[in-house]
Amino acid sequence: MLAEIDVASLSEAEASALCQSCGACCGYSADWPRFSLESDEALARIPEAMVSASRGGMRCENDRCTALVGEIGVAAACGIYADRPDVCRACMPGDEECLVARRKFGL
Repeated sequence: MLAEIDVASLSEAEASALCQSCGACCGYSADWPRFSLESDEALARIPEAMVSASRGGMRCENDRCTALVGEIGVAAACGIYADRPDVCRACMPGDEECLVARRKFGL
């Protein structure tokens, strides 16, 4: 288990670097990577294999988004970062959602 870090106290650059070693938000809940405000054009850029059967969000295996590449808490990245859903764009390192997800994984 990694030592607890006060993510909210980090600089933007430090938080972004930490984010690339985290990935907790992408493995927190199968209900979280949902579509909300995306345009039809934006949704069309997401690979069909990564869209849920309901077409309401990203496809997940258990709680993990299929776009997540790497190991949570070690090295992680979004495989479709440029085309990720709006809810993923809204999640910021150190915000409440980030901290809740990190706690789930003991980070």
